[in-house]
Amino acid sequence: MPELPEVETVKSVIEKELGAATILDVCIKNPHLRQPVPKDFRESVIKQRIVSYKRIAKYILCFLSNSKVIVFHLGMSGTLRLEKNKLPTQKHDHLVFETSNGYMIYNDPRRFGLCLCLDDKEIFENRLFKNLGIDPFDKNLTGTWLKKKLEKRSLAIKQALLDQALIAGIGNIYASEALFLAGILPMRSAQTLSLKECHALIKGIRKTLSEAIAAGGSTLKDYRQPDGRLGYFQNKHCVYGKTGQSCPGCTCFLEKTKGIQKTVQGGRSSYYCATKQR
Repeated sequence: MPELPEVETVKSVIEKELGAATILDVCIKNPHLRQPVPKDFRESVIKQRIVSYKRIAKYILCFLSNSKVIVFHLGMSGTLRLEKNKLPTQKHDHLVFETSNGYMIYNDPRRFGLCLCLDDKEIFENRLFKNLGIDPFDKNLTGTWLKKKLEKRSLAIKQALLDQALIAGIGNIYASEALFLAGILPMRSAQTLSLKECHALIKGIRKTLSEAIAAGGSTLKDYRQPDGRLGYFQNKHCVYGKTGQSCPGCTCFLEKTKGIQKTVQGGRSSYYCATKQR
């Protein structure tokens, strides 16, 4: 599932390539996504210029000249693909946007994503956005803030990080990576974190996400950038998907420690180093 770095990368690429394009037409080949594409979607967006782009949590927003906003969520396997010229559609291409700067195609084999059109003044009244937590890069996200939010939470810190109502945008891969950098076991009860550990965790979250964005995200299965390039942050993962291997800077005797460990929390895989994380 695309997480914050992948979504930020997609947003940045389409912003660079499409810019202030005018939407000339939209072909809705299949409206049956996680939420049905609104029946008035085409009429709401054609002949409108894209004036700005924004990422909120794992959503991509395209603001239009008529005060409407196109909202994309890529779900588990969704992609946005850019083409300069009109080409034959591919399997699972559900929406094709013709713009003055080329074509943008939304493809989603599993159809867990969505494409909606909202009024710009009603975004945060919509149920998709009104309960989202703070963005990882928001200056108000501090160790002190996090310590206060966690002090009554007995669930594991890894699961707390996946709660989009707490911090919006962190997914499974980057939660494991950030906890490794902070030296915190994913199974630790969230309320046991000290203020020092909360500061370290915020630092780990931002470092992990920033480096992943710079690398174009992580390509594990379906994810591609809109221009077809792969992300390559998966080559820099410290612990995710590396069961039994040594972690960066490892001085362990692997036959004894068994290297990086894997556990399952809330149905999601977590990876950690039992030596470096406490």
